[in-house]
Amino acid sequence: MTVTVAALGFPRIGPQRRLKTALEAHWAGRLDAEGLEAEAAALRALAWRRQADLGVDHVPSGDFSLYDHVLDTAVMVGAIPAAYGWTGGPVDLPLYFAMARGTQGAPETCGHGCSHQTATGLPALEMTKWFDTNYHYLAPELAPDQAFTLASTRIIDAFLEAKAQGVHTRPVILGPVTFLKLAKSKDRHFQPLSLLSALLPVYAELLQRLAAAGADWVQVDEPCLALDLTDFERAEIRRAYGALTHAAPRISILLASYFGTYGDNLATAANLPVEGLHLDLVRAPGDLDAVLALARDSLVLSLGVVDGRNVWRADLEAILDRVEPVVSARGPDRVILAPSCSLLHTPLDLAIETGLDPQVSQWLAFAVQKLEELAILAKALNQGRAAVRDQLAASSAALASRKTSPLIHDAAVQARASALVPADATRATPFAERIALQQARLSLPPLPTTTIGSFPQTAAVRAARAAHAKGQLPDADYQAFLRAETARAVAWQQEIGLDVLVHGEFERNDMVQYFGERLTGFTFTKHAWVQSYGSRCVRPPIIYGDVSRPEPMTVEWWAYAQSLTARPMKGMLTGPVTILQWSFVRDDIPRSQTCRQIALAVRDEVVDLEAAGAAIIQIDEAALREGLPLRRGDWGAYLAWAVEAFRIAASGVRPQTQVHTHMCYSEFNDIIAAIGAMDADVISIETARSKMELLDAFEAYAYPAQIGPGVYDIHAPRSPGAAEMADLLAKAGQRLSSSQLWVNPDCGLKTRRWEEVEPALANMVAAAKAARAALSA
Repeated sequence: MTVTVAALGFPRIGPQRRLKTALEAHWAGRLDAEGLEAEAAALRALAWRRQADLGVDHVPSGDFSLYDHVLDTAVMVGAIPAAYGWTGGPVDLPLYFAMARGTQGAPETCGHGCSHQTATGLPALEMTKWFDTNYHYLAPELAPDQAFTLASTRIIDAFLEAKAQGVHTRPVILGPVTFLKLAKSKDRHFQPLSLLSALLPVYAELLQRLAAAGADWVQVDEPCLALDLTDFERAEIRRAYGALTHAAPRISILLASYFGTYGDNLATAANLPVEGLHLDLVRAPGDLDAVLALARDSLVLSLGVVDGRNVWRADLEAILDRVEPVVSARGPDRVILAPSCSLLHTPLDLAIETGLDPQVSQWLAFAVQKLEELAILAKALNQGRAAVRDQLAASSAALASRKTSPLIHDAAVQARASALVPADATRATPFAERIALQQARLSLPPLPTTTIGSFPQTAAVRAARAAHAKGQLPDADYQAFLRAETARAVAWQQEIGLDVLVHGEFERNDMVQYFGERLTGFTFTKHAWVQSYGSRCVRPPIIYGDVSRPEPMTVEWWAYAQSLTARPMKGMLTGPVTILQWSFVRDDIPRSQTCRQIALAVRDEVVDLEAAGAAIIQIDEAALREGLPLRRGDWGAYLAWAVEAFRIAASGVRPQTQVHTHMCYSEFNDIIAAIGAMDADVISIETARSKMELLDAFEAYAYPAQIGPGVYDIHAPRSPGAAEMADLLAKAGQRLSSSQLWVNPDCGLKTRRWEEVEPALANMVAAAKAARAALSA
């Protein structure tokens, strides 16, 4: 009997982002369905073998997805909205990707006889953030009369596929209660959880078929147990797992929650008739003692002792001090060591990052290294610490280095942050007075049009950036290229009639990385990609030390773009909370302190942009809501420092300077007061997929400032017509005064193609002009 090691999930994208390459080749018509499935199978095989070789005893299967695991679950249970024309049978790739990405153009009929497109195309399912992470999932769309069936055997097929390769895996499935809680309905009064009785037979069939295929354990993820639940919801969880364990007695269930504490759901979880329970001991270290007091002796505990969401090396000695008594009390066969959550959220392998400062590199661990750490811990628990003496010594030495390194600590930055007073986070002039001064300065028409910031990063832009990074394109030539791209974008915006312009951000590799590269306390990788959604991958910066801005970051490019036009040119910045949320953040000081340091750096840039003549400065806070703690009782403290950080960044300018912000992927109802407290002059938000329903929160709150609700869903590869956008604009006008409204896309256009963007934005301007004419009439 030994302590074993498990992974709850592994990065899907593979080495060199092979999944991204294959997906985009398929969408472009260069790789057929068979080729895409073959590459997916190769990536799965590589992941299984690698984890097994690293010493993982419980290798996951079913965690791989071509786009999103929540979408996969919806397809698996046959939860496909009627608009997609599915009439049963296998779900092919055109239908799957229609749900993920939407469609464009004329109707197309697949081999199963179902139409995947209409004349104007189909929208994608609504996309939103996965709990408090930067991963995006597609929200299942359910109807009150929803029927479920086991429409896909993907989970079973993956288990058998791994088995054929000599790897016995532990299948991973998204639990039925979390699936229903993540789902949405067009009927705003319908509660998807009421469909649990209809859904459970499908899960029971899946578990029975997995057992028949030879699976002995299955990991069922119910991260909703980290949320505030009602008594009814807890009762439904008890009912669900009572039914599933009764229906499938031949397979053992490990119930997994993560991202936070079980809290008042712990008694429910610990007393479910399942064989194992996973604890996120990184986010909720206090759960261990509470579970030990409640758990029956036979319950297997999966201890999430290594951080699955950050990149810092673990304190192995401290973990052993904590876990050794548990192993002694419960027995090694009742303890599994694991990451805190799926390693989906971490980069793949630190070993290929050869360009990092060696001192910083020794403090880090990516997915591969985290599994190595777990193997070291298991060996120490099974054979004694002496068996891994050298590895433990190296871990301790790295931690000691990090605590004392001068790379981390900057006394001047710390003193400036400590000296902040409330006036530093306050605009002295009220909004009603500011907006009048701004309108006098800007002279904008009703329903002014603009975009969110970025324009398409074409193959030519990416190629020039890559050539410059490799030293193949001289600085002067690269700057000339970027100036030409910017000039074309400015001229085109004027041509189609946009009122407030942007420079296009062609010089920026990423809205966070660009700024992090110009701030102290950040480091960057070459290959540390993580999946955001589908083929969209990001390389988050790593914040390892105190943050400051040595020199202006955007003023030169803003000034050049403004010199090309008499129309207002927005200064474009990423806000402090978003920079924080979309980075791997140091864990040796509170996040609020790091955010305050970033806010001061952004404030310096805002002041310099104003001094250069910028009349409008946008400070994007796309990630404000995703930073919310999962428990509502913890929201107040987070929102206080997050809103303060934005206000620090924005409050150094005169009242005549208009401050914009942008948010996406957010349900605003429950944080609308905090959004109001940010005191931005204009906020642009993603609303196209929700058909403007997200504006209900602003209407109910009587939001005083101006709002740009997105009328163009930029996450789908389609160009909406003027009538479609005019309809959305009319819906917005039913909720808010036309004097408050701006007209813009949902988000930046970096990931789209010009062939999509040009007609879409021209249609958007046409819709705005028609709405203005209607107002005049």
